[in-house]
Amino acid sequence: MSVQRTVSAFVHDLRYDDLPAEVLDQARRCLLDLIGVAAAGSRTGLSKLMRTHAATHFAAAGPAAGLLFDTRTASPPGAALANASTIDSMDGHDGHRLCKGHVGAAVLPATLAFLDGVDTATGADLLAALVVGYEVATRAGIGLHATAADYHSSGAWNALGAAAVGSRILGLDGAATLHSLGIAQYHGPRAPMMAAIEDPSMVKDSSGWGAHAGVTAALLAADGFTGPPPGLLEAPDPAAWLDLGSRWRILEQYFKPYPVCRWAQPAVQAAIDVVTAYDVDPASLRSLTVTTFDPATRLLAAYPTTTEQAQYSLGFPVALAAVHRDVPADLVARPDRVGEAVHRLVATMSVQESPALTAAFPGQRRADVTASLVDGRVLSSGPTTAYGDPESPLSTAALEAKFDASVMPVLGAGRAQALRQLVRDVEQHPVRALVEATR
Repeated sequence: MSVQRTVSAFVHDLRYDDLPAEVLDQARRCLLDLIGVAAAGSRTGLSKLMRTHAATHFAAAGPAAGLLFDTRTASPPGAALANASTIDSMDGHDGHRLCKGHVGAAVLPATLAFLDGVDTATGADLLAALVVGYEVATRAGIGLHATAADYHSSGAWNALGAAAVGSRILGLDGAATLHSLGIAQYHGPRAPMMAAIEDPSMVKDSSGWGAHAGVTAALLAADGFTGPPPGLLEAPDPAAWLDLGSRWRILEQYFKPYPVCRWAQPAVQAAIDVVTAYDVDPASLRSLTVTTFDPATRLLAAYPTTTEQAQYSLGFPVALAAVHRDVPADLVARPDRVGEAVHRLVATMSVQESPALTAAFPGQRRADVTASLVDGRVLSSGPTTAYGDPESPLSTAALEAKFDASVMPVLGAGRAQALRQLVRDVEQHPVRALVEATR
């Protein structure tokens, strides 16, 4: 019971003023990045379908919440579903290595779903709720991955972060909070993740349904609905929950420089490093060889025909990186618009697994890219990690540049800059201002 009391007390008693400066800064970074990824995602077919689905089939009979980068609303569970799906539709959002998945994609939509209708809610309330969601969901994800044999989607555990946020904002008592977490764990979509990776489609990482399950769980618990004890509060080690408020798991999140699967990003960075270091002209590239850890070798090798395939590809983003020294989101969204040089490199690329790199996964994710040139030279990057991990974080300037590149095509330069400034000092504004700025 001590673990349950600890979790419930953390969910309800944490205050904005209790948060260390570095935790608040990270929460703002997460908020900025998630909103930017949502803007990029709003241009995908997946997001458009889900937003229309939510507005049509989850229309609000009572409280309503806004859809990101859309003028429509839906019920709080429907808005959480649509907004999490929008973030998940462009694979550029934050994550945690040991969770092998994504927290913020569900936690931010859940927070907005509940706070959108609270006229007195401030940006400080939003940040504190976000931190609660990140801390609960990350621990749930680590626990589930440590105890489950299958590799499951993020919705299986980020639903608990969404439920924790809902329990906090709704003011549930201790017993109802535990029911909320138990319902979320029971109903969270524990989907076979490799099915989405090896045959990419619009189901993605199930964070949309994780957010929906968590928001619904809190609303049901508020009405007296009961659930089983949330077993993830005990597994694999109950002591892992007792450091709530002293160890901040939100500081362990990574940020992606590029909108593709994190498993591909070490190889992407390696390709950029090698062509940049030797100033390689794309026309001089004969072929590329990628050496990486086993899960990354299972990403799509063939040329993608959809954005979902492009996001869960290895060959495509590595070839893009070798040609453009970048992985532009607009080309990931429309792989049919990419030039012949990328097509040629994908066709000539070979991928091989390194037992040493596999053994280091998931704590370390490294890859090596070897470029064979038409003049006979062979250039190697050496083992490379991607930027954005806690040990090599993206700078604020890099995150803001990523945000601008994602938001400006949707809102225009003026509104994008105003939104970036609003997030920078979000505590000084009502949540309603943030919601309106993303419509």
